[in-house]
Amino acid sequence: MKIWDILKLGLVLMIYAVAACTGLAFVYAGTAKTIEARNAAGLEAALKELFPEADGFEDITGAIKSPGGEVSFETEWAVRRDGKLAGVAIRSSVGSYGGPVKILAGVGVDGKISRIKVMEHTDTPGLGANAADPGYYVNEEKKITFAGQFDEKPVSDPFEPKNDVIAITAATITSRAVAVAVKTSGVAAQQWLTEQGVEK
Repeated sequence: MKIWDILKLGLVLMIYAVAACTGLAFVYAGTAKTIEARNAAGLEAALKELFPEADGFEDITGAIKSPGGEVSFETEWAVRRDGKLAGVAIRSSVGSYGGPVKILAGVGVDGKISRIKVMEHTDTPGLGANAADPGYYVNEEKKITFAGQFDEKPVSDPFEPKNDVIAITAATITSRAVAVAVKTSGVAAQQWLTEQGVEK
């Protein structure tokens, strides 16, 4: 193959690559706002799941610090009801079996977890992924899901799988990761609430 043929082939490939990148950029530009709006709506719905009676969520990101290096806080919200501080919601990230798992945890002014929601995970389907499955019950008789067992759980509890947290079958790493994220969020939220003058 002659040098000109190689240059010609390279030029053609470059043109195709530029055209593909330009096309993708236009598609992204056209859909980015829609995706952002859907994500915002999904997050708002998730926050309302944690605090159904809340009438406002104030972004206070950076105001609450994670007390440990294992769990990182991504976003925090002060939850309002009738103009008063009703709790805190924290979106956190912690390493799990398949990678980071992102948890949204609500903590009320009563020192209890209001509710949690597993937002993102990459754990094994049928095992660790059951942490986010609304059809997987850790207590079949009472229809309690893995996430549901944290509802109204006092922040002062140990949050230890196989102790006061029912672990997902064959997914102890995922169970522990979620429990650690929720406990860490609970402790940090309660401390912040105390600093705001809110008492249980």
